Amino acid sequence: MDLIKNKASGASADADKLPAHERVYQRLRSQIMYGELVPGQPVTIQGLTDSLGVGMTPVREAIRRLISDGALMFQGNRRVSVPLLSGRDVEQMIFARISIESELSRRATVNIKSTDIDRLEQIDQQLDRTIIDGDVSGYLRQNHTFHETLYSHADAPILSDLAERLWLRFGPSLRVVSGRLGTQCLPDRHKDIITALRKQDADLVAKATAQDIEQGMELMADTLTST
Repeated sequence: MDLIKNKASGASADADKLPAHERVYQRLRSQIMYGELVPGQPVTIQGLTDSLGVGMTPVREAIRRLISDGALMFQGNRRVSVPLLSGRDVEQMIFARISIESELSRRATVNIKSTDIDRLEQIDQQLDRTIIDGDVSGYLRQNHTFHETLYSHADAPILSDLAERLWLRFGPSLRVVSGRLGTQCLPDRHKDIITALRKQDADLVAKATAQDIEQGMELMADTLTST
């Protein structure tokens, strides 16, 4: 527990050293990724300036970057919003995520060490607790942390960047789905991934990753189209 606190303190200290526009970008990026800004929610530059307590210039720069990432959509008159996903959007995301993230998992299998797999198991245990507790925010963060940690061992920065951009696009909608259905209804194939990693079976890891993605995204598509 002390180690976790020390890491959190270190991360906070590092964030304080970043330029204002980067701090604003990271803050907004996190809010979008974990669904604190919901799909269709409009935000204004002035509103973000007031809520974040920063000047307009770093807010504009952060918004510009997030629009480029596909995480925000410009509406004119100084207003932007979190995009609403259509069924076709989700269909494309399923294809892209399975293609990119399965390959990241496959590459990670070659490089990952036993201690790294232990760390993934710890993250998955924390994820299980959020599911039991019905902690939607905690679930979203731990689920992303699991995948991000796994992919960090792939040594494939271009693919990892593409995966992160996709997570930014579907994160808000995943928050909506998690809130409607509850965390215990969400699919979780992480234990299959961990088992395959311990066997050092790259194909099996990629398959389990694909199943995890497909089940979760199809549930999202069904939930979004039924409303």
